[in-house]
Amino acid sequence: MPWRGLGRLLSGSASFTALRLSLECATAATVLSLLFGVPLAWVLARARLPGIGLIRSLVMLPLVLPPVVGGLVLLLAFGRSGIVGRLMLSWFGFSLPFTTAGVVVAETFVAMPFLVLTVEGAIRTADLELEEAAATLGASRLAVFGRVTLPLIVPSLLAGAVLCWARALGEFGATITFAGNYPGTTQTMPLAVYDELQTDPQAAIALSLILLVVAVAVLTALRDRWLRPGTGQ
Repeated sequence: MPWRGLGRLLSGSASFTALRLSLECATAATVLSLLFGVPLAWVLARARLPGIGLIRSLVMLPLVLPPVVGGLVLLLAFGRSGIVGRLMLSWFGFSLPFTTAGVVVAETFVAMPFLVLTVEGAIRTADLELEEAAATLGASRLAVFGRVTLPLIVPSLLAGAVLCWARALGEFGATITFAGNYPGTTQTMPLAVYDELQTDPQAAIALSLILLVVAVAVLTALRDRWLRPGTGQ
């Protein structure tokens, strides 16, 4: 049974480091998704701009792209010879690929559409009359969003964040393509499972069970706290 080697795997520094890195990077990716995804969701839901459909398609593209292709797209953009990566290297002397920051970027790229999609739907169904009433009382757009819209969409925002975090935690293809598989630096738990699968399938199963238990525990705890009946979900 794979559980028999669980203590040995958990006591091993490589497995513990991979689990810690997975949790840290997934959390960082979720924070970035909230920072960029919520304003983007508002634009997609409320703005009437030319080409808004194309923007929405680009935002949702990671949902249908194979993750490995997404990793290649990131390499083309942020690699040393990429459009953005070349500028980052010349201006700041920093390159994203094959770094821990690269893991966070890859996970954000793949997971943020889940947050945007959830929040956009909530903003579209929010009560416009309340926002209009606040605006007629002199509130700015930013104040209306912060004091009226945001409280209305909190349950959906939290649900989107949970989905985003879970997707980032399990990300594999874009991560290994863009950030590589370096223990202690870019090797997250899914990549550690892949490594163990090559030499010790039982250990790979045990690591998979650890990741499964962590994900289910977090998702269950968050659902019980935020997604109870009556919250709008």
